[in-house]
Amino acid sequence: MKMTRWYEWLRCGLLMGAMAWTASGVAQEAAKPAEATSPRASSDSVRELREQVRELQAAVAAMRSDCQRARVETAELRRKIDEVRAGTGLREAVLRNAVAKSETTTSKVAAESLQNGAPEFQEQREDREKGERSASLEEEYQLLSGKVDDQYQTKVESASKYRLRLSGIVLMNLVSNQGVVDSIDLPTLAYARPAGGSGGSFGATLRQSEIGFEAFGPSVAGAKTRADLQLDLAGGFATVPNGTNSGLLRLRTGTVRMDWKNTSVVAGQDGIFFSPNSPTSFASLAVPALSYAGNLWSWVPQIRVEHRVVLGDESTLTFQGGILDPLSGEVPLTGFYRQAGSGESSRQPAYGTRIAWTRNVFGQSLRVGVGGFYSRQDYGFSRKVAGWAGMTDIELPINHHFSLSGKLYRGKGLGGLYGGIGRSALFSGDPALASTEVRGLNAVGGWAQLKYRPANKVEFNAAFGMDNPYAYDLKYFRYSQAYGNPTLARNQGSFVNVIYRPRSDLLFSAEYRHLTTYTITNGGNSAGHLNLMMGVLF
Repeated sequence: MKMTRWYEWLRCGLLMGAMAWTASGVAQEAAKPAEATSPRASSDSVRELREQVRELQAAVAAMRSDCQRARVETAELRRKIDEVRAGTGLREAVLRNAVAKSETTTSKVAAESLQNGAPEFQEQREDREKGERSASLEEEYQLLSGKVDDQYQTKVESASKYRLRLSGIVLMNLVSNQGVVDSIDLPTLAYARPAGGSGGSFGATLRQSEIGFEAFGPSVAGAKTRADLQLDLAGGFATVPNGTNSGLLRLRTGTVRMDWKNTSVVAGQDGIFFSPNSPTSFASLAVPALSYAGNLWSWVPQIRVEHRVVLGDESTLTFQGGILDPLSGEVPLTGFYRQAGSGESSRQPAYGTRIAWTRNVFGQSLRVGVGGFYSRQDYGFSRKVAGWAGMTDIELPINHHFSLSGKLYRGKGLGGLYGGIGRSALFSGDPALASTEVRGLNAVGGWAQLKYRPANKVEFNAAFGMDNPYAYDLKYFRYSQAYGNPTLARNQGSFVNVIYRPRSDLLFSAEYRHLTTYTITNGGNSAGHLNLMMGVLF
């Protein structure tokens, strides 16, 4: 750009020099003695002089035009240079801030190492942590640079003036089963193997892929408003040839939030807030891992209030309470019209509450929560069941690489929360008859998971869970009826997996799961499930 500018000024200088030289020649011709020329020669000289003056005037006009164009081009080049410098300055500022943050953290680690002794061990750990931070810093800088470069690209638009964000995952699962399971790609129960064979299956699916929308609304009464909607393709199968590859769209969650500084109001369909955590598994996105094996969960319409009390710089106490749709686990009678289930027939909502304490430990959240649940169920003819549950959940960082998490529950009538292996009550006969006795099913269960993260991009998980309905209730109605399988006595599930994320938007995972399901008649049935995954997040 600088050479172009100097070239234009050089051309202007050459033109001015030529003009001066021509003027000098004209002056010399005019200064010659008149006696040296004849009248005719003088007339010819005047005519030539006039032509040279015209040419000189044309050259001056062309020179002015070229100089003006050069000024315009120079101004345009300066503007582009300023834009490039501004963009480069932004990237350099981001990089400088990130590097400064990394150097500050590294300095703190080094200081702690010197204070704690063992210099050789501390130096090795410091070098390893530097390498991890450098990799993370490089990825963060690339993402930020991409955002700067893409600032003029088309964004997701909405009908309102407020911002809309699109997110999701495209997930491919390859599955192989040894034994007979209830669902070959999302197994939760093991069944008896066929006579004369071991059973087994192989398949692939993308129906656990998800898409989500998040909208950021205006501030109302001092609260920030936000809404989100999560969908997947696990809503069943189309009744067409090869319909198993045409997963139907399904609503997972959808909420509207109002967030003040320490208080939030949430309305919509969401996970049960009094039992929030689930094991880590990309093999079970459509159904949380260890479902029917001690993991209480459900996506339920609800309204709840959350209040946070700050106890210190790194400690918080959270109170939650709300009402929920009183689901009890029944399958809908029709595929179009909604009929009241036993919980909705009670004409009152379900109630939930939770208290949780959170503290920052080893750069992670240590959390302990205690929750409660109550729901009435009406099966007609004055046959009522009081569903309830008490539960506790924990997330415990052991050190920078290991953490332990889990959940325990004890309750009754919890089929709507996938407790009691999906059953809320047992019946002595046909539920439509007034003479049939109804008994709420008691159950206890839980799960535990150990997580190991040797680096930021890879983690290993091992988990075990169990759901155990009370044998007393099962024996009381030995030949009972229930929605679901009334003979199921206990269900156990365990898995180990590895998750590798070379970038924040790309993942690879492998998982092996083992299921053992016990019945009151045939003992235990077992099955193994291998799942290989690849996903791209957006």
